[in-house]
Amino acid sequence: MTHKSFWNDPYATHINATVSGVEGDEVTLDRTIFFAFSGGQESDRGSIGAYQVLEARKQAKSIIYTLPPDHGLSVGDDVEVRIDWERRYRLMRLHFAAEMVLELVYRKLDYPDKVGAHIAEDKARIDFTWGENISVLFPEILEAVDTIVGADHPIISAYSDETEEKRYWEIPGFARVPCGGTHLRRTGEIGPITLKRKNPGKGKERVEIRLDD
Repeated sequence: MTHKSFWNDPYATHINATVSGVEGDEVTLDRTIFFAFSGGQESDRGSIGAYQVLEARKQAKSIIYTLPPDHGLSVGDDVEVRIDWERRYRLMRLHFAAEMVLELVYRKLDYPDKVGAHIAEDKARIDFTWGENISVLFPEILEAVDTIVGADHPIISAYSDETEEKRYWEIPGFARVPCGGTHLRRTGEIGPITLKRKNPGKGKERVEIRLDD
């Protein structure tokens, strides 16, 4: 099992860890701040020791990192893990903006089926099964998001079941939602956002979320 320090401190940019497993170009660590793709949120970018991480993926309760074939690391080696902080922070902001938009769409449309989501550093998107133009909701959603962001509420992020690594985020008085991503400390960090509607196919609606920096 890999101890996921990105949950304890999602603002950490580097950490010292020990290599716990090596199999060819794949390594595991005893602890990490390097998030692996999950719940639609893209993996971090960064390095382990002197080597760029080519891929990060979850496997049960461990995270497997693919390094260049000539990495030369061995079990027991101490390494520094570094992430691209600017990218991580944009992912965190877009992730939480998408979480709020999703919760508000659920409430407005009586919980339509979410059929896809992706959070990249340039934008986030959420896909719904819905037969009408979802953009009619955008003025109300943006007004609600602006209110929550402007209030700068604290965001609670914690375990609901530590043994099973189940996590949630909560804004008291707004929502409590299961989620294992990396979360901001306060809603004010999101800043202003913009929404765009796309139609990815018959009976589907896509909401794209961008930071309005």
